[in-house]
Amino acid sequence: MRIGTPLPPLDGATEWRNGSVTPEDLRGHIVLIHFWAVSCGICSEQMPRVNAWRDTLAEKGVRVVSIHMPRYEADTDVAAVEAAIAKYGLTQPCAIDNQHRIADAFGNEFVPAFYLFDAEGKLKSFSAGENAARLVQPALERLLGST
Repeated sequence: MRIGTPLPPLDGATEWRNGSVTPEDLRGHIVLIHFWAVSCGICSEQMPRVNAWRDTLAEKGVRVVSIHMPRYEADTDVAAVEAAIAKYGLTQPCAIDNQHRIADAFGNEFVPAFYLFDAEGKLKSFSAGENAARLVQPALERLLGST
């Protein structure tokens, strides 16, 4: 996905937890899309930071949406995903993307991965892997500073 690309549809989730969202619901907000998997240790390490962004930046208009993208067959167990959502305290909308329909719309192959969109719905930053949360932080701060 190239910088400036519009937020893709969030269609095709196997299921949603904590409510579903569409790009139209998110219009006018800074949006952080967060891909993760239950089998991803790095993802679990980054969850506290994701939750802190969700909680502290909501008043500034930032919306966080998490997408569970399975890496292995075992990751498609919805009960295991639900248990992880509870364990990590995810209260933001969370799509369970067992058929990778949302991941495919983003062209995403990685967990963890972060896609940051501005209030106009245009991609401003992408980061993935071990340092993904650390790398998206400055882009998030720049975008908040420009609002």
